[in-house]
Amino acid sequence: MRAALALLALLACQPASPPAQICGPTTPAPKPAAASSAKVTMRVRPGLVDGPLQGRLLVLLAAGGEQEPRFMVGDDDHTAQVFGLDVEGWPSGQPIALAGDVAGYPLADWAALPAGEYRAQAVLHRYETFRRADGHVVSLPPDRGEGQQWNRAPGNLISAPQHVRIEPGGATELALELDQVISPLPPVTDTRLLRHVELESPLLTTFWGRSTKLGARVLLPEGWDTHPEARYPLMIYHSHFGRELAGYRETPPDPGLPPVDREGLARECPNGHGPACARLGYERMVQEAGYRFHQQWTGPDFPRVILVQLEHANPYYDDSYAVNSQNLGPYGDAITHELVPHLEQQFRGLGAWARGLYGGSTGGWEAIAAQVLYPDEYNGAVGNCPDPLDFRAYVTIDIYADENAYYAVGPFRRTPRIGSRRADGTARSLVEQDNRLELALGTRSRSGQQFDIWEAVYSPVGPDGYPRRIFDKQTGVIDREVAAHWHEHYDIGHIITRDWARLAPKLRGKLWLNTGDMDTYYLERSVRLIEARMRELDPPPEWHVAYGHGDGHCWSGDRDHMNFESRLTYHSRFIPLLVDHFLRTAPPGADTTSWRY
Repeated sequence: MRAALALLALLACQPASPPAQICGPTTPAPKPAAASSAKVTMRVRPGLVDGPLQGRLLVLLAAGGEQEPRFMVGDDDHTAQVFGLDVEGWPSGQPIALAGDVAGYPLADWAALPAGEYRAQAVLHRYETFRRADGHVVSLPPDRGEGQQWNRAPGNLISAPQHVRIEPGGATELALELDQVISPLPPVTDTRLLRHVELESPLLTTFWGRSTKLGARVLLPEGWDTHPEARYPLMIYHSHFGRELAGYRETPPDPGLPPVDREGLARECPNGHGPACARLGYERMVQEAGYRFHQQWTGPDFPRVILVQLEHANPYYDDSYAVNSQNLGPYGDAITHELVPHLEQQFRGLGAWARGLYGGSTGGWEAIAAQVLYPDEYNGAVGNCPDPLDFRAYVTIDIYADENAYYAVGPFRRTPRIGSRRADGTARSLVEQDNRLELALGTRSRSGQQFDIWEAVYSPVGPDGYPRRIFDKQTGVIDREVAAHWHEHYDIGHIITRDWARLAPKLRGKLWLNTGDMDTYYLERSVRLIEARMRELDPPPEWHVAYGHGDGHCWSGDRDHMNFESRLTYHSRFIPLLVDHFLRTAPPGADTTSWRY
């Protein structure tokens, strides 16, 4: 990722040619690195949009590559540079200046930019005002069907990339005009078996003070229409937002894609992620796997079930973590008590004894958390490389024992904490770097990135209506009160141990955990802590835990194939596993035959 740099805070709220304002965080900002002689201004083309604007204004600089700079911001060493500031009441046509001490990533200040040629672009990630049922009024970016992606969100404003030369010391003059609106996304299309379902949630609509919907990508079993008497198990695949069902494709791969280079993928794309994957034919492999699963699904021997991928993007992230939250609202109850019964009624589900959950990473955490927090409503969960289930291993942080999230602090030195590692075990990013990126993209947990969504889901609401910080984004100092709230409400390892007398008969034999022992984000650490807790539980939980030796994110229990391939076979592996579990544990009188044709 990036070298550890002291990123600076945004400007405190100050006038900027009224009525616009440039607003910064409430935490004190360090002293700017250096004064810059740059003059950088942005304005919205007059008449492009109506009314004053609010949101996060980003200025992006790319040193190479062919993509627009807005698509080149990331958490590795090849990221574009980004500067960010909050705007409120900004009218079209009025220029706003980017000062030298605006929050930047990975470089803190414009003056630190090396002299050279760059491509520059501006983006306004637009916010709206929400008046929540708890009385708080907050400004947030609503999801507009894209899965909370600031660089793709319909309605956001962008400028055309333009070349700029930066002189020594950051000296330059640059004027960027946001003259384009990102277009709405095309509608999704149903097929004979694939349906796209939306349901307005009364619970979430009440919380957010506006109509709020849940969605689902529903894959119906072959023969659903010709077997009207049959009722089916329901499989919930927890994953990140997707406009289509991940891992499923009804047509052969696109013919123009590069051929699959398995040796190259094994060497340069072992976990299915990274810049080398595309040129080595990984997209063809993804499409081949999706089409192969379609053939399995419609073939004679695959279990007849309803497969559901949930859609619950929200103003903070591309999904809600499927639990109730003070900041996001009652998504756990809305999914479990509103959406799931609705889908079972519409498509003939069997009920709680035949509901299974599986997923990876965020989806792995969601599958396990939903099973633990709603133990009577689901009957089996597979969590692959789950996000931290025990916050003593919050990536490389123990939020209860450590004082600082960015550094291990001793009497004579501070050691930076690693946030992610490469496949060969070398450091890829630091926890501080990851959070400095988030500060540049959005204040008050609004970046749409990983640490901010954990904070938004798990933290109590702060006095300003936004999530309370688990640690100070500037200093890394951990807030003990917030950590205590996380512990009691979302630390799954602690909840299992605390409530085992009640949970034992409901959870025995229901959990599967898989993770690589070289997970990119150190997620195996929390699985090991869960496994250690298991050994102390009485009666024994009878859960299944597996580790992939040398495997990274997101190993899922397949020891016969490399991670880049096995991650594409979730449906074909976990659906039969869970169906077998349903049949072994079916209650007396349950329908175990109508769907087995």
